[in-house]
Amino acid sequence: MRYLSFSSRLGRSLKMMVGSLAVLLIGLVGFSLGDPHPEAGPNRAEGKWASPSPVQQVSISSVTAKTQAMLTAQVRSRSQRPNIVIILADDMGYSDLGCYGGEIETPHLDQLAAHGLRFTQCYNTARCWPSRAAIMTGYYAQQVRRDTVPGVPSGGRGTRPAWAPLLSEILKQHGYRCYHSGKWHIDSQPWNTGFDHGYVVNDHDRFFGPKNHAEDGKPLPQPKPEDNFYLTTEIARFAIKYLKEHAQQHGEQPFFLHLCFTSPHFPLQAPQDVIAHYMDRYRVGWNVIQEERGKRLLQMGLVKNRPPAMEIEVGPPYHFPEALKILGPYEVNRPFPWNQLTQEQQAFQVAKMAIHAAMVHIMDQAIGEVLEQLKAMNALDNTLIMFASDNGASAEIMVRGDGHDPKAPPGSAQTFLCLGPGWSSASNTPFRRHKTWVHEGGISTPLIVHWPAGIKSQGELRHTPIHFIDVVPTVLDILGISLPQEWNGQPRPPFPGVSFAPLFVQDGSVSHEYLWFLHEGNRAIRVGDWKLVAAHDEPWELYNLAADRGETENLIQKEPEKAKQLEELWNRLWEQFQADARRDIPANQEKPSPVQKTPRESAGQ
Repeated sequence: MRYLSFSSRLGRSLKMMVGSLAVLLIGLVGFSLGDPHPEAGPNRAEGKWASPSPVQQVSISSVTAKTQAMLTAQVRSRSQRPNIVIILADDMGYSDLGCYGGEIETPHLDQLAAHGLRFTQCYNTARCWPSRAAIMTGYYAQQVRRDTVPGVPSGGRGTRPAWAPLLSEILKQHGYRCYHSGKWHIDSQPWNTGFDHGYVVNDHDRFFGPKNHAEDGKPLPQPKPEDNFYLTTEIARFAIKYLKEHAQQHGEQPFFLHLCFTSPHFPLQAPQDVIAHYMDRYRVGWNVIQEERGKRLLQMGLVKNRPPAMEIEVGPPYHFPEALKILGPYEVNRPFPWNQLTQEQQAFQVAKMAIHAAMVHIMDQAIGEVLEQLKAMNALDNTLIMFASDNGASAEIMVRGDGHDPKAPPGSAQTFLCLGPGWSSASNTPFRRHKTWVHEGGISTPLIVHWPAGIKSQGELRHTPIHFIDVVPTVLDILGISLPQEWNGQPRPPFPGVSFAPLFVQDGSVSHEYLWFLHEGNRAIRVGDWKLVAAHDEPWELYNLAADRGETENLIQKEPEKAKQLEELWNRLWEQFQADARRDIPANQEKPSPVQKTPRESAGQ
């Protein structure tokens, strides 16, 4: 499947957009019926502070007898095990999709939402490799050494403990065929971790001609310009190739597809005809787009808060002054009010957001092709599909890869552009901050769950907070798989997450004792609706997310005792997670290091 011109796909898009409108109508109806959120408030977390265990298997709250019966009928007692498809976008903002309030045309994902569930409070880890570790192991990334742990080889090049298998390794032992296509960014390789086939992209600098990509361990040549190669469509093409082979040769077995796009991660690159389609849309600027998205999110019942003001003092998380020189005077590294930019600056910024939108648009088209293949295999109804983003949109600005030619058309292979803080703020509407931060903008992701054979609710919202650490427990719960207490001969700590399968039937039917965050010194903890959060080297802030998910009213002076309790719990958990990371390392191989805030990883993944 090569990239098809925009005009050749327009007819299909228009048909799919009819389904997209259904999502908005469903959202409006749900909003008019009253507050769809479960009972919440600043006192909801009371009673959970007395000597909490540093790592305790979180309990699932009681479910009504009727709900439990429905769950048993729909999920637990299925004679035919469902296929599992996990789809990840890369650096996509919370409100980029049409079904999450965005203006980008995403009819295929919108239709999945219209016939499935949208989760409004799903969390990732704020960065690529920790999120992929969490979603594939069921543990916080620090527990499995896939984010920085002082004194332990860890982080983006860390190696998981032997007791932490990937979901593919577990499913492989239970009769599943496993396939990966796209970005990897986990230790080892797919062909060594339970996948029967794997297309891996290790080049994060080129969409039209990656230099480093491989299939099943065999390097592939760099595509030539005449090949009409575009990475997003190729990632889908490999997935379709594996699904076709599965249908022909292994149709009696269920499958797991791990489909990981590199879009819309920088460099912002896309075919020129799709970019042109979005150019006029963004001439109004990032302030208007943020406002319009915020209104739609409220109308659809996805959130309660209006977007916070853009933080003019907050720029990219890493400073590359040489990149700004290369990019020229029209690049802007702060989210200044749009009307304060020059016409030339506005034009430069409009092009960047048009490319970002084109990348999301083409990713949706590629997902549509995969869905068509599932339909052709008669597999769509009994396939559990989960779509999310690995972190929020990125404020980063840099130049790498083949460099940036300011004379080349923006978005072409000769350019290297990044979204930057202005458009990232708009993409992360209605939240604060960006990728790498653990304020809501960095860690909040859309999550669409679609499974016609197992989820009878269609077009509904789920407001219960969940996290990527919950994905593995959920899949194992649905399949009735109980992991042994040891893996590879090593004791395995309990999962810190829960199965959210009960939410397929009823919102509010699961709960967490806590949700914990740490990346590059940015740290947070959420208990109930209370969230304690701090940026790197900055003091703690306290928010009541039930009333203020935009994190605009810092309550730390009004609630010092609550903040103290949350900080103590965060510290206890951090101590335990470090112990988990060290549990299989002989004491004489550890590198003594004081407990400190994590150092910054290398930028740009």
